[in-house]
Amino acid sequence: MNADIRPARASDIGALVALENAVFETDRMSRNAFRRMIVSKSASILIAERDDALAGHCVVLLRAGSNKARLYSLAVAPNSGGGLGRALLTAAENAATAKRRKAMRLEVREDNLRAIDLYERNGYRPIGRKPAYYADGADALRYEKPLGVTAPGDSGPPGNGAGTSSP
Repeated sequence: MNADIRPARASDIGALVALENAVFETDRMSRNAFRRMIVSKSASILIAERDDALAGHCVVLLRAGSNKARLYSLAVAPNSGGGLGRALLTAAENAATAKRRKAMRLEVREDNLRAIDLYERNGYRPIGRKPAYYADGADALRYEKPLGVTAPGDSGPPGNGAGTSSP
C-alpha cells in the first residue's frame, strides 16, 4: 500500500476539497464542513498520503453518548487503489475503537458496488436502506460492523479495493 495515514490538519483542507470534487458527483463535503470537523471532538478525519500528496481520506463521526461510530465518508483518489480503501477503513475502525465505540455504521450508495464489496469483505453487514438518501435521489444501503471482531478470512495482507461513500 505504501501510504502514510495521519489525522488531517487545517493545512490539508484545500487538498481534501479537491479530492471530494474528484471522487464524488453529489453530496460533497464543503471547505467549511472540513474546517469544523478537523477541530471537532465528535469527528475524526484521517488522511492517506503517498509521495507527499493526498491519496485518500475518511471521516468518522463520534456522537457523544453513543457507543456507535459512523463512517461518514471514505474517498480514495482515482488510480490510488492498491489496498488504500481497506487501509483507511481499518484506520477509521481503530480510531472508533480508541474512542470506545462498539460498532461502526455507514451508508453507501446502492450503485457503488466497489465500496459495497470493500465493506462486506471487511465484516460489514446490511442493516437497512434509506430511500432517496442522496441529493440525486439514489438510495443508500446501511451497514454495520461490530468493532473488535475480525472479519472471516481477514488474516492476510490488505487487498486491492478502494471504496467511497458519502453522506
